[in-house]
Amino acid sequence: MGIWRWVFIGILFLADFIVKIEPFKLGRSQPTERISGSAGDVLEDDPVGRLKVFVYELPSKYNKKILQKDPRCLNHMFAAEIYMHRFLLSSPVRTLNPEEADWFYTPVYTTCDLTPNGLPLPFKSPRMMRSAIQLISSNWPYWNRTEGADHFFLVPHDFGACFHYQEEKAIERGILPLLQRATLVQTFGQRNHVCLKEGSITIPPYAPPQKMQTHLIPEKTPRSIFVYFRGLFYDVGNDPEGGYYARGARAAVWENFKDNPLFDISTEHPTTYYEDMQRAVFCLCPLGWAPWSPRLVEAVIFGCIPVIIADDIVLPFADAIPWEEIGVYVDEKDVPNLDTILTSIPPEVILRKQRLLANPSMKQAMLFPQPAQPGDAFHQVLNGLARKLPHDKSVYLKPGERVLNWTAGPVGDLKPW
Repeated sequence: MGIWRWVFIGILFLADFIVKIEPFKLGRSQPTERISGSAGDVLEDDPVGRLKVFVYELPSKYNKKILQKDPRCLNHMFAAEIYMHRFLLSSPVRTLNPEEADWFYTPVYTTCDLTPNGLPLPFKSPRMMRSAIQLISSNWPYWNRTEGADHFFLVPHDFGACFHYQEEKAIERGILPLLQRATLVQTFGQRNHVCLKEGSITIPPYAPPQKMQTHLIPEKTPRSIFVYFRGLFYDVGNDPEGGYYARGARAAVWENFKDNPLFDISTEHPTTYYEDMQRAVFCLCPLGWAPWSPRLVEAVIFGCIPVIIADDIVLPFADAIPWEEIGVYVDEKDVPNLDTILTSIPPEVILRKQRLLANPSMKQAMLFPQPAQPGDAFHQVLNGLARKLPHDKSVYLKPGERVLNWTAGPVGDLKPW
């Protein structure tokens, strides 16, 4: 395939032609290309004045006390549920008058139950969510008017409101029955999957903005790494026979490219991980147990073209971010041809993707910063909710009418929390 010819061309390309993209910095101007058409306009929408949100005041056992018990929840990739709650409490879209609300939000921290290794345990989440819904339906009249059709919930688990980290078991469980009419805001997104209901809003996983800010490198640093990846290729502990984890895609990356000089891939996670991404042209973003991961956010923030290997994935804010223009999609079955696919992309196409990635609005939309900033992920969630208004009259139930089955689901979910 003429790999050495490409290496030679690549050296010239990296040395002389590649755009020196400035690392992300809030409020800093950057060489960029604006996203053309309606997508760029949508990304810069201001949701203030377009919707009003009522935040239920729940007992602290559903949120604050859980966080006090384990502050690690503030920094893991599922933390969007915590920061969205904090944001809404002081947001200008919040209303204290539920009668004028367009949307109702129930702050439940369902992922803040961590193992010693920091991984969330989803097993109590269904009972916790059911308990919160029972509480709001008993103490306020608004849930019962629509059985949740004008309510939204953050469910950033691996497979959203299916509440399990293994896909097979998540599919078996399905979405919690009491959430069938609500709008789900979740990191999981895959077309034609039982854990993604129509109308859901797919968001990026949480990545700590301040931490990434401290790892910025000089903007003139050349991108001398062609393809970069750090992470597991096999999960021997949970998939000892292999082939199930990442549907074999990560294993195929390792088996085909571990000795390829264009590929800087390893299971080791160096202290220079963020710096290395800023030195790379392409960053692999393969599925793991779920199709999404923080690598997608990190790649966008650091201007590394994301190579998305996850069939049928629904990416964050897909109605606002033109992922086809900034990333590269590779089918899982085509992973053995990854080198040919990437080396065949013309330099001018790579340059344009980098210019689009340098757009501050693109980077801002992937982050949950503290304090919030215009156009950030918080505002993209609100934009998504605003675009669903007004609610169709059919979502409002007649007095006494019921649609949801409160006794449906696994027996274990029906136990008190």
